[in-house]
Amino acid sequence: MKKESMVMKSKYYLVILMMMLGGGGVIAEIVKVGVVLDLTNGTVGKIGLRCIKMSLSDFYLSHSHSYHKTTIQLIVRDSLRDVVTAGQQAIDLIKNEKVQAIIGPTTTMEANFMIELGDKAHIPIVTFSATSPSLASLQSPYFFQVSQNDSSQVKAITSIIQAFGWKEVVPIYIDNSFGEGLIPYLITVLQQAYIRVPYLSAISISATDEIIIEELHKLMTTISTKIFVVHMSQNLGSRLFTLARKIGMMSQGYVWIVTDSMANLFNSLNILVKESMKGVLGVRPYIPRTKKLENFRARWKRKFPSDNETLFDTNLNVFGIWAYDATTSLAMAIENVGIGQQNGEKLSEALSNITFNGLGGDFSNVGIGQQNGEKLSEALSNITFNGLGGDFSVVGGKLNVSIYEIINVMGDGEKKVGYWTPDKGLTKNLDRKDINNSTYSFSKNDIGSILWPGDMHCIPKGWEIPTIGKKLKIGVPVRKNYTEFVKITHDNSTNSRPPTGFCIEVFKAVLEVLPYAFPPYEFVPFAKPDGDMAGTYDELITQLYLGKYDAVVGDVTIIANRSNYVDFTMPYTESGVTMIVSLKDKRKKNAWTFLKPLTWDLWVTSACSFVFIGFVVWVLEHRINNDFRGPLSHQIGTSLWFSFSTMVYAHREKVVSNLGRFVVIVWVFVVLILVQSYTANLTSLLTIEQLSPAITDVHQLLKNKMNVGYLKGSFVYGILKNLGFQDSQLITYQSPEECNELFIKGTVNGGIDAAFDEVPYVKHFLGTYSCSKYVMVEPRFKTGGFGYAFPKGSPLVADISRAILNVTQGDKMKSIENLWFKNNSCLDSNAEISSNNSLGLESFWGLFLIAGLSSLLALLIFVVTFLYQHKHIWLDSNTGTSIWRSIKVLVRVFDQRDLDSHTFKKSKMIGSKNESIGADHDDLGVVEASPGTHCPPSPSSQTESNFFVYGDFNPKHGDINHSQNTEIEVAHITNEEVSTMNNCEINSQAT
Repeated sequence: MKKESMVMKSKYYLVILMMMLGGGGVIAEIVKVGVVLDLTNGTVGKIGLRCIKMSLSDFYLSHSHSYHKTTIQLIVRDSLRDVVTAGQQAIDLIKNEKVQAIIGPTTTMEANFMIELGDKAHIPIVTFSATSPSLASLQSPYFFQVSQNDSSQVKAITSIIQAFGWKEVVPIYIDNSFGEGLIPYLITVLQQAYIRVPYLSAISISATDEIIIEELHKLMTTISTKIFVVHMSQNLGSRLFTLARKIGMMSQGYVWIVTDSMANLFNSLNILVKESMKGVLGVRPYIPRTKKLENFRARWKRKFPSDNETLFDTNLNVFGIWAYDATTSLAMAIENVGIGQQNGEKLSEALSNITFNGLGGDFSNVGIGQQNGEKLSEALSNITFNGLGGDFSVVGGKLNVSIYEIINVMGDGEKKVGYWTPDKGLTKNLDRKDINNSTYSFSKNDIGSILWPGDMHCIPKGWEIPTIGKKLKIGVPVRKNYTEFVKITHDNSTNSRPPTGFCIEVFKAVLEVLPYAFPPYEFVPFAKPDGDMAGTYDELITQLYLGKYDAVVGDVTIIANRSNYVDFTMPYTESGVTMIVSLKDKRKKNAWTFLKPLTWDLWVTSACSFVFIGFVVWVLEHRINNDFRGPLSHQIGTSLWFSFSTMVYAHREKVVSNLGRFVVIVWVFVVLILVQSYTANLTSLLTIEQLSPAITDVHQLLKNKMNVGYLKGSFVYGILKNLGFQDSQLITYQSPEECNELFIKGTVNGGIDAAFDEVPYVKHFLGTYSCSKYVMVEPRFKTGGFGYAFPKGSPLVADISRAILNVTQGDKMKSIENLWFKNNSCLDSNAEISSNNSLGLESFWGLFLIAGLSSLLALLIFVVTFLYQHKHIWLDSNTGTSIWRSIKVLVRVFDQRDLDSHTFKKSKMIGSKNESIGADHDDLGVVEASPGTHCPPSPSSQTESNFFVYGDFNPKHGDINHSQNTEIEVAHITNEEVSTMNNCEINSQAT
């Protein structure tokens, strides 16, 4: 060992010699730099000093091949972790040793004084272990905090809390400037994320174990929050966790998050402390693993144990890395500025004139020292390089580090569970491209699996009701009416008054679906000694606000002024205040009631359809059915009689054509539906009650100065006053029965014509009384419905609200309602009850469309068939005969009987047998006088046809002799033309 030590010393002297020669044979100027660290009471100072020396050695060895103008000489002082000692050592270094800069001190409290000292002496103070944000508030241009500022980690801690949905957190911190420096920043960021801080726990560095246990017991028994953020030094934090484990606060349900003040030194903790911290989360600055850092760690493990044989902890921590980089930056700055021994002597002369007043001193007018300090400070601010901790740069006197890693203590080891970056938030991996392209994350899915205190892998809910061995007191209103909602009964066997009712049953059902066991509780009636309610509902809420109760369960409405004092769960009933009015029968009996079943548009459409169907049937039956022939008036009457008589199925005329039968079948189906619908609606109009609200508008109540009622003690009174009702119009009631009696009296007899109440009460009232008496009508005024009340900030509110959703959306709520309330089917609008509206065309237009299309189709088929049978008539119009003349001929032919129809075949046979005794010319139609000539029947026998045809035309064959230029003439037969008919008959006999 001695031989190895001699070799190490020889190497060190060689490095010093090379420093002095500057690598180029020229002796470099010596620049004294002071080092003030705690080298007795902790490992940070010892690790830091070793890293400082290794940094200078590496810096000058890397410049051994080139000339360097300066060489740093370290003047080391031990602060003994004491503010006064640290200040004295700094003054000695400045006054006697003529140092140009000071590296250190170790703690924030020591740095507070040294910053002021360096600011007045214009000497740069470079610290690598003081992290409190309060140091930066001094705004000294000569102070360089080459460590991560504590304030930058509060966003990372807040993101973790948000990721798991916790809404409250309690900071536990060391009661000094180091601990207090972080708290304002932490509270501000937490409040921006809507996370409450109900309590601050400050513990003195000199606190005994008894004091710490007392404070922890207070947190355990009086504070519901079980989420703690610990910001302490290594020594005090180790004691805290050891004692917390001892009293059971490192068990299931608790969450502990430590800041980098402990997370950075986790490797320095002994095994017992690590076991006590099992399940703790920690955040610390992220140091990228580079080849340069791994090489340094390897050299560190060889050198540091040999220099510190009595020190058990030999692990390199982040403070050592920062010390290494801080020293490198200072050496680069001194080299760039070129501060030498000559400037130091001038500085010494200036400093020799300083007179000290205690530790503070007066450091004005330091001459050339100010010039050197300004140049060195400026050079330090501009230094950038790639150090052990990554890219090194000092921005505003602070180290620019932005990424934190999240660790989980696993007994004697640790596990990285994720990272936090300012742009991306929480992430499992550090992918630079992913960081730049992703949105900010608060999700717990972006963190790896975590082992929580108590060896639990399920996420703690983070709070417990502080019962301190007592049951929760739940206030319950006492009612003598509407007991279906809340009812207080006396149990003689237990001498207690357990509440029952709808609101209580819903609350118990909600507790059953909570994901955890609800704390023990008892219902406490809000009552006087005589059993009456001790006040209004507002006064009950006030008692909850004052802490007499831990919750209030009952028919408590959520309104704005109450929510200013307590927190409500989401409502479990329908919300709103509405109006109840009585119903009246609006049936009017008069001579024209029979017209009301159908609307006027349906009456008109039906009448037009009857006429149209009659016309269609006449067209289809006219040529082949004697029932639809005869004089014009007779034909019109028969057609209308036939169509309208189908309404009562009294038509006697036979329909012989297939098309006519098709139309009539469709029409009879339409008539059947119309008649039955009319009959049903008329019956209901004459027999069933038609109920409508007696009052439909609030303004009607105000205009007529009618009385309105409301439940005694209800907040509805304020709503009615805002609507403009006078106190003389407002009448209170205390039960549904009393409300019904007031309705029966009416305003004239001192009663009411309307009542205003909350929807649950109104539905209960309507379920109690017949729907034919009362109805719920608009307007509806918005309220929150019934909810359960808890103290402000209670974590139970969110969980109870989610449980209410589960109950109200399931079958459980329906069963509870059926148990406590009567089934109510009354309408809740001002629509008529059992109303019988007239039937309109909109309900039957499909039927009319079918009938119309069927009739038009039959007409189309008939017309096409008729034109096809007599095509020689309209085709001849193209060979000389005018179109108009052809149309007239077609009309004449349409008006005649269709002798080829099967309906006339029997008539023809009868006519041929009786021709010798005189045939009925009306039945036979046209009598043939001679070939090509037709004579009309004799006037004596003419009953229907008054037309006569001249010319060479045979209606049966449709032949016209155009070569003889014969015209077809159709003339009306009168009595004066009888002679002509006789001549026709004589010619026929001669033939």
